[in-house]
Amino acid sequence: MRTATATLSLCQWPSTSSSSSSSSASLRMHVRFSNKPPHLSASTVDKTLCQINNSGVIACLRANSAEVAMEAANAAIAGGISVLEIVMSTPGVFEVLQQLVKEHPTMALGVGTVLRIEDAKSAINAGAKFLMSPATIKDILVMDYVQNGEILYIPGTMTPTEILSACDAGAKMVKIYPVSVLGGFQYISAVKKAFPHVSMVASQGITIDSTGEYIFRGASAVVLSDAIFDKEAIAQHNFNKIHKLAHSATLLGNKAVNR
Repeated sequence: MRTATATLSLCQWPSTSSSSSSSSASLRMHVRFSNKPPHLSASTVDKTLCQINNSGVIACLRANSAEVAMEAANAAIAGGISVLEIVMSTPGVFEVLQQLVKEHPTMALGVGTVLRIEDAKSAINAGAKFLMSPATIKDILVMDYVQNGEILYIPGTMTPTEILSACDAGAKMVKIYPVSVLGGFQYISAVKKAFPHVSMVASQGITIDSTGEYIFRGASAVVLSDAIFDKEAIAQHNFNKIHKLAHSATLLGNKAVNR
């Protein structure tokens, strides 16, 4: 069993039981954001880290409408997904996030491809528990919410220098991107040997079947995008397929982190 899973009993929280049927046909896009972010405790980031480590899978959702995003998200959650990232390019991303936070308050919900500090603040206002970027955005990394351990920021890194620089600047977890181009799980294995203390999330081009290998080689979790939110299934509104893919990914992720 990996070190991360040794604290499983300390990192378990009740899962939501909301049905996917409560999703987005009725979603209203008139959500008002407060000028102040929601109350956050210093333990929030530790809880989010535990949820990611215990899941082994971060489902990454991008859709062409808020309604489809809600349907797809709820299908994945019903399939067992407990950590979900919604990509910035999704229309109404913050409204979708706020609705999901309301319906699934114990989940680790976040926003991906965050490139501007303004978007980071909007995501926090909407209830995001983590932010993710394809590169290291220094303005986000030095935000008080990140530095104080209230919001988990997962910056994108590629080289050993980038990995170390992000950690030295305060990152508690980094995203290795684009991992499949860099060599896949073999690259994870190589950089993990150099930085055994760094929590790494592997991202880009990962299949459900390869989840276990990435985690075995040292990744804390993998980002699964098209592998769960299949493009054809999204286009055809085939949310049953997304549910099945999410279920398969959840089972493999759980198996990998507990072996």
